[in-house]
Amino acid sequence: MKSIGFIGVGIMGKSMVRNLMKAGYELHIYARTKSKVYDVIAEGAIFHDSIADCVKDCDAVITIVGFPKDVEEVYYDAGNILDSAKEGAYLIDMTTTSPIIAEQIYEEGKKKGFHVLDAPVTGGDTGAKAGTLSILAGGEKEDYEACVPLFEAMGTNINYQGKAGCGQHAKLANQIMIAGTLSGVCEALTYAKAKGLDLDTVLRSVSTGAAGSRQLDLFAPKIMAGDFAPGFFMKHFIKDMTLALTEANRSGLCLDVLSQALANYEELQAAGYGDLGTQALIKYYEEGYPEDDE
Repeated sequence: MKSIGFIGVGIMGKSMVRNLMKAGYELHIYARTKSKVYDVIAEGAIFHDSIADCVKDCDAVITIVGFPKDVEEVYYDAGNILDSAKEGAYLIDMTTTSPIIAEQIYEEGKKKGFHVLDAPVTGGDTGAKAGTLSILAGGEKEDYEACVPLFEAMGTNINYQGKAGCGQHAKLANQIMIAGTLSGVCEALTYAKAKGLDLDTVLRSVSTGAAGSRQLDLFAPKIMAGDFAPGFFMKHFIKDMTLALTEANRSGLCLDVLSQALANYEELQAAGYGDLGTQALIKYYEEGYPEDDE
């Protein structure tokens, strides 16, 4: 594989494009707003005005867009990937989306002679910049193995999860873990503050013990500094938790912690915080949603 078509050059995608170029791949990109990707164009990415033109000669196509509807748009709408990519291309959706959609794209792509993988990522904007993402891949094993060198340009923890859709299921399991852990971090900080403790001292004390976690390390300092800039948008996390809860319900599971975390985030989104980072969950506790003051 030499040439890569990349659709979705956002917070995560831009760094992934850069790392692929560093690894020697030729990057063809499409973005709705060209001005937002002038920096990576200047660094060597080749811009195209349409998805069809972007993907038509590429050995592999990577998509990492916002929502399931965006995935369906780029794969199925007019000028889409499934109708425009060259025969035998590898189609890799790295969006966190519905496992059902992943299975559908796999089936449609297979009929047309494509190699289709669902390979969502975790690690946030810091992992994307550092090239240390975790990549969770579903699809045919031989297709996954063919794409490992490509994945290694973007991540360091790369694992095959199983058949089509399994990459998405693994990512949703990841998001369920984050929902509970980050809720715990926010509740602990809220408790410590209410009891008059010095938060820096508390954080230093607990971070290397049994309560230590990646969420604590990444987000507690940001919360304490009032830094809510998005490494990962709250609105996208709400999308992921909704997908996870839908899949849990399909399997007859009762995931109460996930349900409560989702409800808390939805309160914040309704209050206009959807474009903040996931660490802005602390605002739920600071601002007393939904009826704490009654």
